[in-house]
Amino acid sequence: MKIVFMGTPEFAAASLKALVESNRYEIVAVVTQPDRPKGRGHKVMMSAVKEYALTQGLPVLQPERVKTPGFQEEMEKLQPELIVVAAFGQFLPKSLLDLPRFGCINVHASLLPRYRGAAPIHYAILKGETEAGVTIMQMDVGMDTGAMLSKVSVPVGPEMTQGELHDILKEKGAQLLLDTIPQLVAGTLQPVPQPAGEATYASLITRDMEKLDWNKTAEELHNQIRAFDPWPGSFTLLPDGKRLKIWKSRVLETAAQDLPGTVLRADSRGFWVACGQGSLEILECQPEGKKRMAAAPFINGKHVKAGDRLA
Repeated sequence: MKIVFMGTPEFAAASLKALVESNRYEIVAVVTQPDRPKGRGHKVMMSAVKEYALTQGLPVLQPERVKTPGFQEEMEKLQPELIVVAAFGQFLPKSLLDLPRFGCINVHASLLPRYRGAAPIHYAILKGETEAGVTIMQMDVGMDTGAMLSKVSVPVGPEMTQGELHDILKEKGAQLLLDTIPQLVAGTLQPVPQPAGEATYASLITRDMEKLDWNKTAEELHNQIRAFDPWPGSFTLLPDGKRLKIWKSRVLETAAQDLPGTVLRADSRGFWVACGQGSLEILECQPEGKKRMAAAPFINGKHVKAGDRLA
C-alpha cells in the first residue's frame, strides 16, 4: 500500500518508525513542517519526523502551506492509497482528504472527543485526568472532529509528568496505528461518530500560562508543574524578582493560614509554600542561569527563608 505520512514532532516520528519497520507499506512521501529556528541560539532545526525520514532515505516534502495548488499537484502525482497524519500542525483541505482510496486517518494523543486540538497531553495532566490515551480517527475538515476508528487508554498516575505520558502514548499510538490499518483496509472497522456535546479543547500552550498562581489550590499547581515538565516549565518570582522554575512538587494535607505564596518552611529538607487551598512542598527547582536541582541545596544557599512571599 502506498502511504503518505504527515507529521512533525517526536510523537509523530514514533508512528512513522512503526510503519517503516513493519515492512508492510510503501512510504511514498513524508510531509513535515519547514525547518524552524529553535532554542536560545535560534538555530534552524529540522523536525523529529524529517530527521528520522532522512535516515531511512524517504522523500521529504516541507510545504509552508498544504493548501497551495502546487503541493496538491505533487500529492496527486504520488497517488497515495492512504494518508496518515500525526501531530502535523496544519489543516488539510477537503481536496487532500478526498484524495486517497482509504482516506486520511489521524493518530491523536487523547481519548476523543476530550482534548481536541494542539496540546492534548499537556491538558490531560493539567486537568488532573487519571486516564489518557490515543484515538485514531477518520479525518474531516473540522479540528479533530472525525469519526473514531480505534482507541487505547493508559492510566495516569498522580506524579506522572507530561514527558513521561508523552513517551508512553507515542509508543501506544504507533502500535495502535499498525493494528488499525489492516482493519481499515479490510473494511472491518465501524467508525463511531464523536459525541459533540462531550468535546473539550486543548489549545496551544502560551507563555502566560507558565507562571504559577499561588491563589490556586495546591493540587491545581501540582498538576501544572507536572503538565509543563519538560516543556515549557513553570516558574514563580523570588522576593528579589528573579525567576525560579519549579520542576517537582508534592501536595501537602496541611491547611495553610498564611497568604498564598508565603514560604511556610525553609530548611535543609527543602521548602513549603502556602496556596489558595492547601500547601505545596517544592522538591526540585531551577534558579535563573543554573541547572535543575533538588530543593534542599537551593535552600542551603539561603535564597529564600520562611516568611518570604513568592509572586
